[in-house]
Amino acid sequence: DLAIINTVDFFTPIVDDPYLYGSIAAANALSDVYAMGGTPITALNILGFPQGKLTTEIVAEIMRGGAEKAAEAGCVIAGGHSIQDKEIKYGLAVTGTVHPDKIWRNNSIEDGDVLILTKPLGTGAVSTALKQGKATPQVVDNIVASMTTLNRVPAEMLQKNNYTVNACTDITGYGLAGHLLEMVGNERLSIQVELDKLPLFKEAKPYLKNPSFLPGGFYNNRLYCQEHISTKDFIEDEKYNILFDPQTSGGLVLALPEEQAENFLQKLKDDFTYPGWLIGRVIPREQSGGKIQII
Repeated sequence: DLAIINTVDFFTPIVDDPYLYGSIAAANALSDVYAMGGTPITALNILGFPQGKLTTEIVAEIMRGGAEKAAEAGCVIAGGHSIQDKEIKYGLAVTGTVHPDKIWRNNSIEDGDVLILTKPLGTGAVSTALKQGKATPQVVDNIVASMTTLNRVPAEMLQKNNYTVNACTDITGYGLAGHLLEMVGNERLSIQVELDKLPLFKEAKPYLKNPSFLPGGFYNNRLYCQEHISTKDFIEDEKYNILFDPQTSGGLVLALPEEQAENFLQKLKDDFTYPGWLIGRVIPREQSGGKIQII
């Protein structure tokens, strides 16, 4: 009655503060376990850094950020490994557990499901602006608060209240559209997304409109996804940029039966940092013209 989840994730710094960087990297790595309906148990640190160019105090702060975020998740850091590298890299290899009959898969949506997103979007463009020194403190604070927020609360809420999670994934580097494509595992089904329902971080819209703040991953995501989206004008229209913005430590997007959605959204509003957003639904493929339909 026990299955093991193993996952690993690490990346270069996206914020200047080493403690916050460690915290974000840990939350991002832990998220994969929550997205599968699991509970993180242990983790190993993964650290690369340039010898002689990084003080021990900075390394200690990165590790402290990761350790404290893991502890918040009830996850024990049991060790790790470090290497010399040209630039800093940090993350975790996480082991979690889940009942084998209660694993949430990312490609098992069902006709009539609705899609709920648990965090706003926009971390990719804002992070790029931050690296260029052009992001306002307020918008940076908004995305950092989200990136350091574990997906633990919504995941445990779904588990403890026995919601029917037909599919679930977390939104990370492939952007919303890329991860929604993963969810369309059934050739008979499509996902219909209501563009105006997609939540953006406060004050993030100007960054998504500015081409100089769109990260490289944005263009890769758009190139990969474009042939599967039935709305044809999205390449020329900046309002669609939110679909392809790569996220770091993003929220969960999950498919629930429609009759359960209102109750779950109310619980999110009561007990989670973010209220949750109903962003779309699952429809028959013949009604959409593509794997994803934007309305």
